[in-house]
Amino acid sequence: MRLVIVTGLSGAGKSTALKMLEDARYFCVDNLPIPLVGKFVSLMSGSQEEDVQNAAIGIDARSGKALEELEVVLDKLKVEGHTFEILFLDAEDKVLVKRYKESRRSHPLALNGRVDDGIRQERQKTEFLRKRADYIIDTTHLLTRELKKELNNIFVDNGRFCNMVISVLSFGFKYGIPSDSDLVFDVRFLPNPYYIDELRPLSGNDKPVSDYVMNCEASRIFLDKLADMVSFLIPNYILEGKNQLVVSIGCTGGKHRSVTLANALYQRLEQSEEYGVRIEHRDIGKDAIRKKMNEVR
Repeated sequence: MRLVIVTGLSGAGKSTALKMLEDARYFCVDNLPIPLVGKFVSLMSGSQEEDVQNAAIGIDARSGKALEELEVVLDKLKVEGHTFEILFLDAEDKVLVKRYKESRRSHPLALNGRVDDGIRQERQKTEFLRKRADYIIDTTHLLTRELKKELNNIFVDNGRFCNMVISVLSFGFKYGIPSDSDLVFDVRFLPNPYYIDELRPLSGNDKPVSDYVMNCEASRIFLDKLADMVSFLIPNYILEGKNQLVVSIGCTGGKHRSVTLANALYQRLEQSEEYGVRIEHRDIGKDAIRKKMNEVR
């Protein structure tokens, strides 16, 4: 039997992950009292039911003070010969706060009503689980479908897991630099398709625009140097314990040049199996929205 302990920070996606594992035919129990974890594992291990071959337990800050006893329980399970994997779901504090505000739920540890304080306490209480985790998934930038793909890769297809996730992000400088960027690159020095009438309504996702941008020798040289530098940095960031990297590429409006270069970098990076890669075009449609708003006025 494969046993997965799903834990992490409240608001990082544990409930969603458990539902996904349940869809993958895992027998899932959420918020199981800590004193019952050992009994549950023993019961599941001795089960002869063919339908129950894998199980997942959701454990988090709702366990209260009993959470401190979990480390002893886990050590005992290992001594008894039980095998288990720990999946730890994390996210940036500001994203967790935003999710709580949108859901209008209170944080289990926010006794004074402040979500920030609850998150800080929860990080301290779950640090031992993070250190013992086999898999750490940062959901800060993950869409639900991307989380499902990652979980299926690990727990259904038994694929290789990459703790490092690279987010390649295109943006427009006139809409502001993404606050969560680790690396920012300015491609406004490249020829601008905006000034070509037939290319203006298109984006870097369209072949005529990407061909126009990449036909410039400076674009090709820049891409080679950028891909080489990022490829050099990634393993060094991994050694430092970093599990996510946001590479932001900006042009004026975030529609043509930055999208083209972001797509090109993504295609270079996704060839590696050492880390996961995702792409996002933050501002690709904002010019069109702004134009419509101005027309309405």
